[in-house]
Amino acid sequence: MQTRRNITRLAIGGIATAAAAFTLALSGCTSMMQPSNMAAFTTQLRGANEVPSNASTGSGSVDAAFNKDTLQLRWKVTFTGMTGAPTMGHFHGPAAVGANAGVALGWNNPVTSGLEGSATLTAAQAADLMAGKWYANIHSAAFPGGELRGQMTLQK
Repeated sequence: MQTRRNITRLAIGGIATAAAAFTLALSGCTSMMQPSNMAAFTTQLRGANEVPSNASTGSGSVDAAFNKDTLQLRWKVTFTGMTGAPTMGHFHGPAAVGANAGVALGWNNPVTSGLEGSATLTAAQAADLMAGKWYANIHSAAFPGGELRGQMTLQK
């Protein structure tokens, strides 16, 4: 009887070990299956990030995926707490943090939280984006120069 219990324990332990090994292998495969042609970007939108900064209590984010082969950029914008309805929104560049630049790529109106968009970039725009020289900006009537801003950051 004791031998049968030991065999059962070994079998169950072996199954658990095999399951753990399979899970580790699968999670390793997931990172290996990450397409090397894709780059993910994100930013946090704040009034304090504007140049010059403002006292807006609004906040938001922009998450984007960039295909380095096709130069297609897809994004999603979410925000809350702005002083009023956005008048426009866009990506600006090239500019480092703390510097201003012209519009590199506009967003479709109306700009609403949950806005999604996509565009094919030029080679120069793609290079600036990959170099961290693009920022997202949402404008409002109260802050026509921009109420919320954030530098697009490449996720590693």
